Amino acid sequence: MRNFIWSFLAFFCLVSVAFSQTKNIEKGTYLSTNKGQKIKLNLLDDDKYELVFYSGGYKIQGDSLVFSETKKADESFNLTFKNDKKAKKIKIKFLDPSYYSFYIGTQNGTEEVQYQRIADIKTTVDPEWKSVDVDFEIEKTDFLYLVYEGYDTDSKIYKYALPKDVSEITIKYEFDVLGDLKISGFYDKKTNELKISGPGGKDPIVFLNEKNTPPATITQSVAPIEKQSISKWTYPGKEAYSEDYGAAAAADSAAAVVDAYTQPKIDFKFKVENNLKDAIAATKNAKTKFLVVYSDSKNASAKADFDAFIKDQEVQVGYNMYDVYDPQYDIFNYYLATADDKKWLKANKLTDSPSVIVLNGDGDILTSAKSTLNDQKEKFNYYDDFCKKVQRANAFYTFNKVIKNKKATDADLVSAFNRAAILELPYDYDSDYTVVAESNAAEFNLNNASLDKKEVLQIWKKLIEAHQKDAKPNMLLVGTILKEIKNQGFYKQFFKEDRVLNDADFLSIDYLIKYYDAIEKANTEVENPTYEVAKIGNLSTEISSALQMNSYVSQEGVEGSASQDKIISIYKKLIAAGKGGFDCYKNYFAYLSQDSETKTNDTAYLKEFSTYYDSYLSAEKGNVIEKLDNMYATIDPNSEYAYGGWNSFKDYHSNLANSASWSVVLKPENSDFIKKAINWSEYSLVVTKNNPYYLDTLAQLYYKDGQKEKAIETQKKALQYSATVYEEQTLNDMKEVLDKMQNGTY
Repeated sequence: MRNFIWSFLAFFCLVSVAFSQTKNIEKGTYLSTNKGQKIKLNLLDDDKYELVFYSGGYKIQGDSLVFSETKKADESFNLTFKNDKKAKKIKIKFLDPSYYSFYIGTQNGTEEVQYQRIADIKTTVDPEWKSVDVDFEIEKTDFLYLVYEGYDTDSKIYKYALPKDVSEITIKYEFDVLGDLKISGFYDKKTNELKISGPGGKDPIVFLNEKNTPPATITQSVAPIEKQSISKWTYPGKEAYSEDYGAAAAADSAAAVVDAYTQPKIDFKFKVENNLKDAIAATKNAKTKFLVVYSDSKNASAKADFDAFIKDQEVQVGYNMYDVYDPQYDIFNYYLATADDKKWLKANKLTDSPSVIVLNGDGDILTSAKSTLNDQKEKFNYYDDFCKKVQRANAFYTFNKVIKNKKATDADLVSAFNRAAILELPYDYDSDYTVVAESNAAEFNLNNASLDKKEVLQIWKKLIEAHQKDAKPNMLLVGTILKEIKNQGFYKQFFKEDRVLNDADFLSIDYLIKYYDAIEKANTEVENPTYEVAKIGNLSTEISSALQMNSYVSQEGVEGSASQDKIISIYKKLIAAGKGGFDCYKNYFAYLSQDSETKTNDTAYLKEFSTYYDSYLSAEKGNVIEKLDNMYATIDPNSEYAYGGWNSFKDYHSNLANSASWSVVLKPENSDFIKKAINWSEYSLVVTKNNPYYLDTLAQLYYKDGQKEKAIETQKKALQYSATVYEEQTLNDMKEVLDKMQNGTY
């Protein structure tokens, strides 16, 4: 029920705005009318809402307040019967079994129960899964068993005694109140009902104002004669791993519960070293891993406990990787401290037993806890926040250590900056996501070093300047630069804030452009990349995205400002180097159009657009739609136009051509571009036919070019298709233009 509640809350936050804009919804209390536990929705006077999922009583016992939940019906399945003495078989209708793991069993007298999986029956009677329900027949039987096989909970088995003349049974599993949580809501004025439903309006949850809720009616339900809760339920002939989602069995003594569809295909094993020195060396060699040292000298079974933990972790890591080794899930090495390590433990004040200690590859102690390894095992799962916290604390620790070391090399600095830059950003970076020390000795204490912004930026600038004459690109530095110029790098990690591009950033971008081809070549040669040397996307797109991101940061009022002239110069360098792809030009044109608003002519913008048009769009080089289609196939998959699809990409270009053409109409100073603008405007109408706005642009260009009859016919056509012109002033302007053309006063 927990997943349902949180998912529903997330949904409700999304649809609450829609409700607030709906008229005639009264404030008050609404109750769900569906079967299952009641949900209460309170619309309050202060434009707030409340959702009540649990209710009951409470008792005060001393200083404690003890809550008791309202008693609910025990049945998870709801059965309804139809009777017919002449029926030879029983028709079963199982309503919307979805992806849950259900089984049905039959039993005559005291014979063995015969089970079938609902998914298997579904595949047989409806192989294409056209219906959401399952309809099938069974032989007459005395008892019916229904099973819900839990994913990480016990399986629930219900036994029902069947009437002798039963002919039809309809089964509904009552756990899934909402069904598919991709839902929407509306208010039915005719019935005064507030309805929330899934795609297609299926199975709506209906809420009524409390004062309009009809009295509850008592309905007779079929009660099971037996009910059991069994862990790892099975029956003779049942597969060890069910094909259903959520079906699971014990993999080994670790009892790992796995989804049958994602059962790991690799046999992952840790290499546990025999001594601490080798364990640290192996961790350092892995570059991105950490070493977990377990010390439990007072426990005679420490070795057995450690081995059991390792076996369990191997299953979990293998499960995460599934079918191929992936280093991102292989974060920790493990080592069991021996008597030979007593001196090291004492020197580091780690004499408590048991203790769990986390080291980096240099042997630096990052954190420790006075705890057994097994008590901390959840933290070493890749999906636990602890992994991210250790990586973050190590990045701070390593960086602080390097900058304070007068003997630190250039490579040390590059690696330290990169280690911080590649960290995963939290979803809400405005929150306090640094790790605060805990007072509980049984918990890991992780502290992030305090860094000085000015010092960090000065060191970074000197590092970039020192690499301007590299014989070949430093790929570790390249990856760090790309993160940093997009406000996703070390500065964001260290100081939790955005910043605009500065001189060091522009110098960094020059570095990328200078070694552009070498970077792309090196990027394609990287095999099995680690975190440090990861493959990058299209370099031109990466740079363009960074420049665009800078404009957003500037608009949000972040202190400082990046020179627009410098940004435009970067675009020019990319284009001059032949690296100006779609994303580069798109953002470049956006900057130029902003710049042209303050000038009397658009010469710079129009010249650049003319180059782009001649290179990529002109009809002289082939079918314009085919050319656009070829371009679309090469754009970055993360581009907004990749998400928007082909039509968005096509519309962008027709609108871009029209905008450039319209600027020639508006400003007499752009008259040198009239002939070109006519070609651009005609192009926009080839891509988007009969657009009244584009026709209006083309008509006025024709007139300015002396083609008056053609202009009048084109303007008439614009008005012919003006049904989509919703702005009254624009429509009047178009009519006025035609009048002026016809009477010679344009």
